[in-house]
Amino acid sequence: MTTKILDVGDKAPSFKLKADNGETVSLSDYKGKTIVIYFYPKDMTSGCTTESCDFRDFAPKFKKLNTVILGVSRDSVESHQKFKNKYDFPFLLLADTETKMAESYGVWKEKSMYGRKYMGIERSTFVISPTGKISKIYRKVKVPGHVEEVLKALD
Repeated sequence: MTTKILDVGDKAPSFKLKADNGETVSLSDYKGKTIVIYFYPKDMTSGCTTESCDFRDFAPKFKKLNTVILGVSRDSVESHQKFKNKYDFPFLLLADTETKMAESYGVWKEKSMYGRKYMGIERSTFVISPTGKISKIYRKVKVPGHVEEVLKALD
């Protein structure tokens, strides 16, 4: 299966996923707002917790810029609820359990750990403009300083 590589200026792929609050969320729900979608590998793991807590800590600044934050991983709604409650995230976590969204955004990749190859989410962030176009893409994200970098790009 080949995944189209998205570029800045492309129309953001639409999605419809269950969120941690049990509601179904789609791209069109956020028309007219800037959206930051960050894909992360797994709830409750160190890098993903740090990244999500950074987004939490900077959430008021994103809100001032009329920007919505959405976290996406393959974890279940229940897992997202536990993760969100433990760390008090003020944004939705979307359950992409069938990896449809990760595939459409081109972040479902072959990864390698200790010589073992497996498929997983490549930590990536997409900024989507109020018109639904991708305005910024961060691939293979390194967590330290990432959220500040995204915020600077919005300012």
